[in-house]
Amino acid sequence: MPRAVRFDEYGGIDVLRVEEVERPAPGPGEVLVEVKAAGINPGEAAIREGRLRDVFPATFPSGQGSDLAGVVAETGEGVGGFAPGDEVLGFTEKRASHADFVLVEAGNLIMRPSGIPWEAAGALFVVGATAYAAVRAVASGPGDTVVVSGAAGGVGSLAVQLARHTGATAIGLASEANHAWLSDHGVIPVSYGEGVADRIRAASGGSVDAFIDTFGADYVELAIELGVAPDRIDTIINFAAAQKYGVKTEGNAAAASSDVLAELARMIDQGALELPVARTYPLDQVREAFRELEQRHTRGKIVLKP
Repeated sequence: MPRAVRFDEYGGIDVLRVEEVERPAPGPGEVLVEVKAAGINPGEAAIREGRLRDVFPATFPSGQGSDLAGVVAETGEGVGGFAPGDEVLGFTEKRASHADFVLVEAGNLIMRPSGIPWEAAGALFVVGATAYAAVRAVASGPGDTVVVSGAAGGVGSLAVQLARHTGATAIGLASEANHAWLSDHGVIPVSYGEGVADRIRAASGGSVDAFIDTFGADYVELAIELGVAPDRIDTIINFAAAQKYGVKTEGNAAAASSDVLAELARMIDQGALELPVARTYPLDQVREAFRELEQRHTRGKIVLKP
């Protein structure tokens, strides 16, 4: 029987289990996808832990997962453009992609370009749409210097590349272990920690135009200290600081569409964008996957492969 990740209560990784479930049947407008790869994201951990229960409450037993890539198994009534055997990528809004099979609204899928590996295709939507929205929010453009915190993470690694594609100079805050990767992608690497403001000023020539915070901590305050205008600061995580300083909080929801997904997929297919994959895990090791995610030191994405 097909398997799916489930949890029955809020809690740590120990509440996660993989159980056998009935194979879903597509309804009108739905596509049943046999999942080949599905990314995991910090937001899923936050939902499972109950930290977002006021905004995204769980109904138990709950599944999890948004990102996915796989092969069309069946199509429901009224679905056009997809047929069994098609290779696709996309997203579900029903917290269900961490499974062998998932039902997806046809409008949330695109064909998988041949140049995108399964692992990257199955991990693209959440981080891709988030990075796309953040770069757009800070109005990155030619002549700008844009700083990105967490620049080697899932969102940050895409944000620095997308900022460069707008014509901006990108400065990426990351550990030294990730500096070579950033340099190889045309990004100026800067180590985080004590003295980071001075290192950023030196790397930027003294002027920073925009700041994207993908990590949290005190990076919004750092952006303010560097003289960045609040309307050119975007944080996807520190909402208290955003409210205090009046900075933006545009993330995944601001760019969640198949059109944005298709644009990002084309860039990867053409070699203009890379989504690094740190590690893959089989579905039955979902706990181990989230344990690594919670360390917050991976380059790019962690992906489940059912």
